[in-house]
Amino acid sequence: MAQPLLESTTLNNGVKLPWLGLGVWRVKEGDEVISSVKHAIQSGYRSIDTAAVYGNEEGVGQAIKESGVAREELFITTKVWNSDQGYESTLQAFETSRKKLGLEYLDLYLIHWPVKGKYVETWKALEKLYKDGLVRAIGVSNHHIHHLNDILEASDIVPAVNQVEFHPLLSQKELLGFCKDKGIQLEAWSPLMQGNLDVPLLAELAEKYQKTPAQIVLRWDLQNGVVTIPKSVTPHRIEENANIFDFTLSAEDMEKIDALNQNKRFGSDPDNFNF
Repeated sequence: MAQPLLESTTLNNGVKLPWLGLGVWRVKEGDEVISSVKHAIQSGYRSIDTAAVYGNEEGVGQAIKESGVAREELFITTKVWNSDQGYESTLQAFETSRKKLGLEYLDLYLIHWPVKGKYVETWKALEKLYKDGLVRAIGVSNHHIHHLNDILEASDIVPAVNQVEFHPLLSQKELLGFCKDKGIQLEAWSPLMQGNLDVPLLAELAEKYQKTPAQIVLRWDLQNGVVTIPKSVTPHRIEENANIFDFTLSAEDMEKIDALNQNKRFGSDPDNFNF
């Protein structure tokens, strides 16, 4: 088993979250998710990110069980889906996820999308779960600044994490600055632009640093202070994605990557989604 990837950021409540984790969006329940999560853990990953709507929480739980790594060494995240939002229904959804994962507690529970008229009430349910000790940290996903402000006004608990689409074509500088000011850790989903890495600058930097375009992007995340959770089911890619702690991009190259921004989303806009 590889050395664990222990480099982590400290969240606003003192809990440590690894800088790199494995995302399992669109990873099939059963053998596919079990083998990719187990391989990631064997390769040193300690953070696994799933969600109720991914439909693979049971497989993630099975992989955790079979991994041979102590539960307290792992950091497990899941999310409440939109149709379950609201106070009581969120508490029930959490219980369902927890049972599927086979865990006594979760490390991070997130509101998946800011469902209009519901996310503040949903946040109150997350606060209860947190105060009851069922989850070590609570946060949100896909929340713009105005959504975060609604939560901050209604609550005395600041979200620990905001997990959003973040990559060189969508660098979200204003949101990143806001979250840093408020002590909210930004986390990148789809950091590898759903495989759209065919960008001349990334190829050029990959050659310069003797890395892959994917590794260049993931390193850019880290140097921006953004936690990253690339998804892969391919063993060598899972290992390759983890190999980003042994080099540093120059300030000049960071700026070149920043300049790729086009405010381009591969996913939905949190202000305009209907699911």
